[in-house]
Amino acid sequence: MPHLSPVPTMSRVVTLARRPSGVPQPTDFSVEEVELPRLREGDVLVSNEWFSVDPSMRIRLHGGDSAYFASFAVGAPLEGWAVGRTVASEHPNFQVGDYVFHSAGWREHAVVAPTADAWTSPRVVDVSRSRPPQTYLGALGPSGLTSWAGLLHVAELREGDVVYVSAGAGAVGTLAVQIARLRGHRVIASAGSADKVRFLTDVLGADAAFSYRDGDLSDQLATHAPGGIDVYFDNVGGDHLDAALAHLNPGGRVALCGSISSYNETGASQPAVRNLFRAVEKGLTLRGFLARMFADRREEFQRDLHSWLESGSIRFPETIVRGLDAAPAAFTGLFSGQNLGKTLVQL
Repeated sequence: MPHLSPVPTMSRVVTLARRPSGVPQPTDFSVEEVELPRLREGDVLVSNEWFSVDPSMRIRLHGGDSAYFASFAVGAPLEGWAVGRTVASEHPNFQVGDYVFHSAGWREHAVVAPTADAWTSPRVVDVSRSRPPQTYLGALGPSGLTSWAGLLHVAELREGDVVYVSAGAGAVGTLAVQIARLRGHRVIASAGSADKVRFLTDVLGADAAFSYRDGDLSDQLATHAPGGIDVYFDNVGGDHLDAALAHLNPGGRVALCGSISSYNETGASQPAVRNLFRAVEKGLTLRGFLARMFADRREEFQRDLHSWLESGSIRFPETIVRGLDAAPAAFTGLFSGQNLGKTLVQL
C-alpha cells in the first residue's frame, strides 16, 4: 500500500448532535474523534485541506429523505464537497500526493472509493497556480457549474435579456452576476446589506443592486428594472420569487436554483408563492434544476470558467474560516448573511 508516513489511524469529524428547530445553531453540531477504517482494495485515504460550507445542507438536517439527498443521521458525520491530498491508496488510479475532489468533507481525513455515480465519485484534480485546490469547490466546482448551467442551459439567455439574480453576493450569485454581465446583459442583483450591494456594483459590475432589507422588493425591482426583467435566477424563493413573477416580461424564464428563505421551515410554515398565476398569464417558464443534472458538461463548463478566471474577467470571492472547530459557526452564519461569496473551511 503506497503511503506517506505516518498514516493516521484517528481523525476528527463534525457530527449532527441534534436536529435543528428553525435556524441552526452551532450547538446542534459536535466535533468528535473517530477511528479510521483500514483501507480495503479500491480505497483511498485523503487528508482534507479544504471543504465547502453550503446552505443547501440545511435540507439534509430535517428528518426524512427527499429527492435532493438523504438526511443526515443524528450522531453521524456530516458530508460535503472537499479537496485534499492522498496519503495512502489501495487504488491504481490514485497516487500518494494526488489532489482529490470528493464528497466526504466535514472531517480531517476521509476514506473514499470510486463509485458508478459520476457526480459524487472521487476524482483526481489538477492543481496549479491558476487552479488552487479550493477552486474546485467554488468557481470550478458545483457552485460554478450551477451558475453557468442555470443561465446558459436552464434560463437559456438570449440577446437583450435583462437578468435579475437574488442572493447575488453568495457563492452561486456572485458568479451568476458576472457570467450574465460577460454575456452582455443588463444585470440587477439583490443582497442583504449595503456593503454587499456596493460590492455587487463596484466590484462585480452589476448594473444595479439593492438590499432586500431596504423596502418592498417589488417596488425596488420596479425602480431598477422599469422595463421589467426577462430572466430571474432564483436563489431565495418566497417573497423574492413573488416579486420577480410580478415583474417578468411575457415569455420570461426563471431558473429555480435554491430557496434559502424556506430551508429552515417545514410543511405549512414554508413561505407561499402568491403570484404564481402570473406564470400562466404571461407564458413564463419556471424550471428547477440541480448542478448534477449537468455533470456531463463539466469539462465544457470548467474550460469556460478557467478561461474567465485566468483572464481576470471573473472574480470569485471567498469567506475562509480555519479549523474544523469553526465549521459549525460558519454554516449557521450563512443564514444571517455573514458570508461574502463562497464559504470554505481550511484545515
